[in-house]
Amino acid sequence: MKSPKQAALDLAARVKTLRLERRWTQEELASRAGMTLATYRRFERTGLISLNRLLWIAAVFGSLDQFDQLFQQQPTTLDEIEKREARNRAQRGRRRDAKARGPVQRGQD
Repeated sequence: MKSPKQAALDLAARVKTLRLERRWTQEELASRAGMTLATYRRFERTGLISLNRLLWIAAVFGSLDQFDQLFQQQPTTLDEIEKREARNRAQRGRRRDAKARGPVQRGQD
């Protein structure tokens, strides 16, 4: 598993590759994305950029929809779904038992 810093640097390298494939200068991409040249240069060099600016860069390349997949739950097997449902049923059962007994009285020995 890569570190966040390495992931940011890899992302910056992919953006740079896309920029060069289009034969855009750093200044041209910065302008299209609505940021200063210094901000964009820092991103290519360090991988550091705000989420909002990264989204604008993605929009310039027509990749904004790919962010919708970022934290999507991975497909699971039927066995995993059944295990998760069984855990949920067990947890719900414990909660009902705790409520039925009433609140815990503290300080009364």
